[in-house]
Amino acid sequence: MPDTLRRPSAAYVLLTALSLSVGWGIRGNFGHEYGAMMPGALAAMAAVLLSGRTDWYGRTPYFAMFGALGWSFGGSISYMQVIAYTHSGHSESVLYGFACLFVIGFLWAAPGGVGTALPAVASRDRLTELLGPVSAVLAAWQVEGWLVEPWLHRVGYSLNWFDTDWLGALVALGVGLVLAMARGRVDRATSLILYMAGGWWVGFVILVLVLGLRMTPPRGDNWAGCLGMTVGLFVYCLRTGLPEVARAGVVTGVVGGISFAGASMIKLVAVTSGFVTNWHSVLEQTTGFINGLGVALAMWHLARWSAPVDDRVTSSDARPWAKPLAVAFTLLAIPMVNLKKNAGDWVSAKAVPAEMYGFSAEAWLGLAFAIVAVGLFAVLYRHARRPIAVVPESRLGQGQGLYLLLLAIVVIGNFERILVRFADQRLITEGVIHVNAVICAVLLLLASPSRDQEAASPSPRLEARERPIRWGRLVAVCVAASLLAIFADWAIVRGIYGDRFAGHASLHIRFGPRATVNSPTSPR
Repeated sequence: MPDTLRRPSAAYVLLTALSLSVGWGIRGNFGHEYGAMMPGALAAMAAVLLSGRTDWYGRTPYFAMFGALGWSFGGSISYMQVIAYTHSGHSESVLYGFACLFVIGFLWAAPGGVGTALPAVASRDRLTELLGPVSAVLAAWQVEGWLVEPWLHRVGYSLNWFDTDWLGALVALGVGLVLAMARGRVDRATSLILYMAGGWWVGFVILVLVLGLRMTPPRGDNWAGCLGMTVGLFVYCLRTGLPEVARAGVVTGVVGGISFAGASMIKLVAVTSGFVTNWHSVLEQTTGFINGLGVALAMWHLARWSAPVDDRVTSSDARPWAKPLAVAFTLLAIPMVNLKKNAGDWVSAKAVPAEMYGFSAEAWLGLAFAIVAVGLFAVLYRHARRPIAVVPESRLGQGQGLYLLLLAIVVIGNFERILVRFADQRLITEGVIHVNAVICAVLLLLASPSRDQEAASPSPRLEARERPIRWGRLVAVCVAASLLAIFADWAIVRGIYGDRFAGHASLHIRFGPRATVNSPTSPR
């Protein structure tokens, strides 16, 4: 096998970690599922482009798309109150906070690892056949947000059922069932939707409705649904011949749990310096960096041991639209669903009029995105028939271009949002993001092989790559590392603060007579 796969280079590790850190710092300004797509796409592409796997380069748009989708699901989980527990000075609540942060981090990063790893293992047919069902679910969710939810509210229904995304999970389950009926069978692509959506409901019903477990009442309990969804995702991978993808999810999940808990500890240590800055952004960017280390570790293992990807077209449907769709998703959909929020901040800061020529600022921004969409699809259509000169011929060059374009779009778009209310504390956020983004761009270009080296690189060999997964040892190591990290975080914070409230968060205590927890809310 090529020497570049035997051990991860410093540039590979740093680029992957910094890419997720940059994206996670930006995600903190946009939030939720859409915001998490940015770091997911950037980290997935970074890991691929410096992996040394020449057979992966042509799949960079798929890595970006599925990496973004995988990392998005955790954005539904509430975690600020959990962070507050670690600040409380109450020993049991501090330990509980770190343990819950580990669980949240695992549930956020594990699907992210699965999405990132999927294009490294699945055949072209298997990868592209997912795009139809996935697109159907995404379209149904847009209809739900634009039409269904407003209509239900107008007719008097409250959708606040333990503040969860139960309606979205129900819509996804419905889409999966409709697709199965329309196709007359449950195929591999449709079964992924059913495993994930069905798992969400199993987790929510058992953990919240039956057992009454609530992580941070009265905050939402999407964690329970995401736990069921993640289990369903692992079961799908193991039952459909993707054990290496499941392994990648376990690795990124455990590192993600350590990241969420550890970043909160690091923040609590750092604030003792007395320096006044945006410490929450320090937490966000640190979380992203450690999460990126998990992606680098999981993808390095796949780069070293997985078989070359199969890009042969074996089905009757070649799906020539698949890669352009992934490119459009990366360069248009990810920025659009996030940067459309900029207009509200501009109007709030009185930098832009709320209405111009009878249309809202949001409508004008939407029109701008629509014009970009028309132009992008025209370019993609032409390039598919007659290659455009500005697009590199090499697969590595195309992947680099996709990464750099998305990086520039999200960094500049984030700065545009914050510029109208910039303050000195924003330097730790936008200033650090700017520096790290430049480092990412330079690292990518300097550490990548030249055109001559790429052309001379041998294709990865199949022999001696398949290795059985030692699940017992993997699980034992992960459990031990998880417990050690949780108790180490708790011990460090207790050693510094004792019973003293650390500040820099609202006071929340989970247990005892001073508990600030409200009574569980009932479904309404």
